[in-house]
Amino acid sequence: MPQDKILIPDWDLADRPREKLMDQGRLSLSNAELVAILIGSGNRKETAVELAKRILNSTDNSLINLGQKTIQNLTEFNGVGNAKAISIIAALELGRRRKAEELPVLSGVKSSKDAYDQIKSVFEDLPHEEFWLMSLSRANKVIAKHQISKGGVSGTVADIKLIFKKAIEDLASAVIIMHNHPSGQLKPSSQDIKLTNKLVETGSIMDIPVLDHLIITNEHYYSFADEGLL
Repeated sequence: MPQDKILIPDWDLADRPREKLMDQGRLSLSNAELVAILIGSGNRKETAVELAKRILNSTDNSLINLGQKTIQNLTEFNGVGNAKAISIIAALELGRRRKAEELPVLSGVKSSKDAYDQIKSVFEDLPHEEFWLMSLSRANKVIAKHQISKGGVSGTVADIKLIFKKAIEDLASAVIIMHNHPSGQLKPSSQDIKLTNKLVETGSIMDIPVLDHLIITNEHYYSFADEGLL
């Protein structure tokens, strides 16, 4: 019978991630060691660090790619159950939320980049499409951000009535709409263009202008306003 791998408490002190963090600080740990702390233990053939390294290798050692993993993806690794997968996902989500809290307070949204900076953390690493609304005051300050719909990998449905219902409830003077393309494709589809035209037309009738429609990926964004499509 093969001998079980030694547990973290049996390692040399310098190789224990938790003790290493306490003794040498968080910057001394590799990404694999940090993930090993989250999962706590490995399996009969791997230590927690070895398992963490294998998980990271599957993502090309990219934390961005790791953030796109689902519970189902992570539990495919021997030694990772639902609890460990949830710990990894929760830790990465905290990182995203911290980034969102560090956003500067804007006097007003003056460009597509301003709008993108205020919403991009919402879309980071999502494996599915979501559609969001940003309500603005008369001075173009952000009043609120709302998720309108959540769909699959290839699309989501945006209800025009629901979009403007939220805008009216916010007493918005203008809105910006945005959705993501998990595929990384920035070019708007024919459906994106058709929906945008309907929203612009409705906004004009209701005196709540649609200032922009952003298509967002993990790396970039596409602005209908910048491209002269509004």
